[in-house]
Amino acid sequence: MGDLNAKVGSDNTGFEEYMGKHGLGVRNQNGERFLDFCIGNNLVIGGTILKLKDIHKDTWNSPDGKTRNQIDHAAINRRWRSSLVDIRAIRGDGFGSDHNLVFTKLRINLKIKKKTPTANTI
Repeated sequence: MGDLNAKVGSDNTGFEEYMGKHGLGVRNQNGERFLDFCIGNNLVIGGTILKLKDIHKDTWNSPDGKTRNQIDHAAINRRWRSSLVDIRAIRGDGFGSDHNLVFTKLRINLKIKKKTPTANTI
């Protein structure tokens, strides 16, 4: 997760394993770098996977309120892609920033690994 100023956009052609098609805008140079980072580290860009209203994707707002972008992201291991339940930008003045909080919710089911009994040896 980070303030990357990376626009990854919605075109996931050739990158379906690393991002969904529900991003905002058009990919910029920082978006290319971030996507390369995700590919190299086996990560998926969470904010592009789930179909949400645009208002829940805007992570940055200009001071005049006219420009909004999705430039902050949460990346998760591709293994946990199906565990992503919700990801959205939480808007509010209480954060003291022109960036919105990126809320991410995962549901992970873990199994308890049973120990096999060992025989006592002398």
